[in-house]
Amino acid sequence: MQNYRALIKNLEDFVLAEAENQMSQLVQKWSRPLSDRLAKGDAIAGLNVRSTLYDGRITLTCARNDSRFREGDYLFLHKGSPTDEDAILVTIEDDQETTLVVLLNDGDIYYLDEYPDGWIADEGYLDLTKFYLDAINQVADTTSGREIILPLLTGNLEPKVEFQTYQHIGTHAGAAGLNDSQAEAVANCYSTDLVHLVQGPPGTGKTFVLAQLAKLFVQDGLRVFITALTHRAINNALDNIYELDNTLAVCKIGQDVRAKDLKVPNHEGFYGSGFDELGSGYIIGATPFATRTRRLGNVDFDVVIFDEASQVTLPLAIMGMLPAQKYIFIGDEHQLPPVTTSKSSEIAKYSIFEYLCDRGFDTMLTITYRLNRELAAWPSRTFYQGKILPSTKAAGRRFNAEIKDVRWRKVFSPEHSAIFINHNHRNTTVKSQDEADTVCEIVSHLLIADFQLEEIGIVVPYRVQSRLIRNGLRKMIGDQGNWQDLIVDTVERMQGQEKEIVIVSLTTSNPAFASQIGEFYFQPQRLNVAVTRPRTKLIILGSAEILNAISTDPEVRQWITIFKDLISSCKHIHVSDIQT
Repeated sequence: MQNYRALIKNLEDFVLAEAENQMSQLVQKWSRPLSDRLAKGDAIAGLNVRSTLYDGRITLTCARNDSRFREGDYLFLHKGSPTDEDAILVTIEDDQETTLVVLLNDGDIYYLDEYPDGWIADEGYLDLTKFYLDAINQVADTTSGREIILPLLTGNLEPKVEFQTYQHIGTHAGAAGLNDSQAEAVANCYSTDLVHLVQGPPGTGKTFVLAQLAKLFVQDGLRVFITALTHRAINNALDNIYELDNTLAVCKIGQDVRAKDLKVPNHEGFYGSGFDELGSGYIIGATPFATRTRRLGNVDFDVVIFDEASQVTLPLAIMGMLPAQKYIFIGDEHQLPPVTTSKSSEIAKYSIFEYLCDRGFDTMLTITYRLNRELAAWPSRTFYQGKILPSTKAAGRRFNAEIKDVRWRKVFSPEHSAIFINHNHRNTTVKSQDEADTVCEIVSHLLIADFQLEEIGIVVPYRVQSRLIRNGLRKMIGDQGNWQDLIVDTVERMQGQEKEIVIVSLTTSNPAFASQIGEFYFQPQRLNVAVTRPRTKLIILGSAEILNAISTDPEVRQWITIFKDLISSCKHIHVSDIQT
């Protein structure tokens, strides 16, 4: 019991520290002059309200947007200060550079109609502390919390696997076309009485495994809860379930605007959705927060499946675990971890996935269907003990585009799947015009070769660089060219996606600056996600100057070594050899 109290206290302290740190950082940003905030991409000025809708969507326009904001970010709209009592909290739903569609979270939408011009947007914050603390209190006060969740987290309760069920489901999964590691994962998850983890390295079909599991559970008459940190992950999981079997009873619970292009029905709340009358044999997708509100409050499930669990903190995981007594966590500790500001607590260092892994109830998927042989080699030996192999079909795939410019054929040659283009520029920090121009040039050659824009991904470390590139692409392709089909974003938004070709702009060439932010810039998980999005071609743009970065932190020094190893594994081309 003593270790339960200590864990609960640590969880509460972590939640409170996160809230305090986030607000403190925001207050510091807000206190800077507007001109400084605009220059650093921390604000947008001159926003005008073009329209407001009954569902809370607001369309804003401005003459210029150099911010680092992106879809999903919270903003405070105000006339003078984010702390004004009339400030309005919104979420960015659609970013079209000088046109933003935002969703009202808190505030008077009619005030926007009354005074439509001259708004300022600063970074906002939705305080969810109460939700977290309520969930932690519930886990301490309920039987399931004290007898299942807390013993599991503290290592005092271990799962048991029913062997005959394991054998039967393993055989069934293999016959359904799953590879050996996928079949093992499904069998373990299905036959456990408590919990199992599925580690899904890039392209190994973790969402396919999730869909197979959900179908099996529903066929058994179970109530399944699918959850994750982001709506994107939840929507993707539900769509995969629908594609596997569109006869299953499956829906999402949440705001309609969060269900754009979702293939299954979306309902604002569970009660009245029709699923409340089914009793059993259904799948509900929602965020963990929905379980603490009228949308999904007091609804019980038999099993909860967490997708992208390596991004889920322990307090958020507990929130999602409370409605059920069996848990499946699907993730990968070598991909993006949770984003936290508190570094002193042990709780802050781990996702639920990393916290539970290596306890003897996890399975790693080992066949990647995305990466070809060359692209799979580096992440396999660097992060996965050489266990990740490409499928027979993926192994021999090569990039294929008829590039007209002879100088650029060496970049796009199918002979080399990973290319490093050395710009050799110096002293860049969070943006590089040279690299942005090269990205646009690469895209122009692909367009001439009739390459599809939606098969191109561009990964950057900073939002400022992504906006610089997007502005260049818009000018190059034009408003009629569907340039927005191109994904240009940071690693956080690229996890879970795949493209035929991925361009990575390293941006920074100032070794001292890179060293100062080494915990971010050289983080191996970010690097792993960035370079494992392509199927056949990876092009890294950067300057060899960055290889001179050093650090006094032993961990960051190790990360820099991994970074250098990646660059050395690529075919090197100097930018002067391909440009006039």
